[in-house]
Amino acid sequence: MLSQFKNRDFLKLSDFSQSEVEDLVQLAIALKQSKDMALEKPLLQGKNIALIFEKTSTRTRCAFEVAAHDQGAHVTYLELQSSQIGHKESIKDTARVLSGMFDAIEYRGNSQALIEELALYSKVPVFNGLTDEWHPTQMLADLMTMREHSQKNYADISFVYLGDARNNTGNSLLHLGALMGMDVRIAGPKKLWPEASLIESCKELAKTSGARILLTESTEEAVKNVDFVYTDIWVSMGEPDEVWSERIQLLKPYRVDSELMKLSDNSHVKFMHCLPAYHDRETKIGEEIYQKFGLDGVEVANQVFESEQSIVFAQAENRMHTIKALLVAFLG
Repeated sequence: MLSQFKNRDFLKLSDFSQSEVEDLVQLAIALKQSKDMALEKPLLQGKNIALIFEKTSTRTRCAFEVAAHDQGAHVTYLELQSSQIGHKESIKDTARVLSGMFDAIEYRGNSQALIEELALYSKVPVFNGLTDEWHPTQMLADLMTMREHSQKNYADISFVYLGDARNNTGNSLLHLGALMGMDVRIAGPKKLWPEASLIESCKELAKTSGARILLTESTEEAVKNVDFVYTDIWVSMGEPDEVWSERIQLLKPYRVDSELMKLSDNSHVKFMHCLPAYHDRETKIGEEIYQKFGLDGVEVANQVFESEQSIVFAQAENRMHTIKALLVAFLG
């Protein structure tokens, strides 16, 4: 079943079919069950994986390291400050050096073009841990989490993403919904919607998959009858602090609080977030936002984040299981 993945790159979901994505999620579920029952068999003994991190990380790094360890593989962590990457050595030279020593390379950074170049010159699979444009490993975890918390088929699941939809999470969720034939909704100010070219390509994909796509500035329209409410931080990594004032003014109507969750008119609605989340004042940024703007919790209220509706930590755990599925499918 997994032979179609052997030695391929995992750079963006658009490189894969609906059935291939379903296979990866099913494999992740099976691997999770094996781990929970202490029946997991290491299938990657003798494999070595390079982890390149241009951007900081908690979930992605830990997910790759634990997944590799569980499967008997070894990892080497490389950050730009402690390597020659981008300073004294080009990415194409780095690709040729590392692919002569490792069985796979993971990259988390800014440029999608850069990881595409890395893959072009690498002789081994390259995995996208995050770029400014796409976040494909997060999408596998999100789809797995929806699968675990819904009795519906993918085609019958509806979810809404609220906030700044121009980032990698917004882009990726829109494409995920279109690919899997889901009811996917984007809610936010029109100036913060994904690029028009991406919207059009997803609408074309929906003609084949049967997906229903809605982009709206109305929270009421977007949230009505959804199964999952999803949001992300309002200012992404690398953006200057000055944008907070403008972004809060634009996005405050899309903040996920108890009243917004009630708009779903669904007693089983669940809350999702790819984390980290500014849901209280217990972080430096959370406290600064409270002092400047009076918001106790930014994109999501703590009452929702800590509620029974919230499945964010199940979602975070599934990063590891889905990344493990990638490693097994592409390297095993």
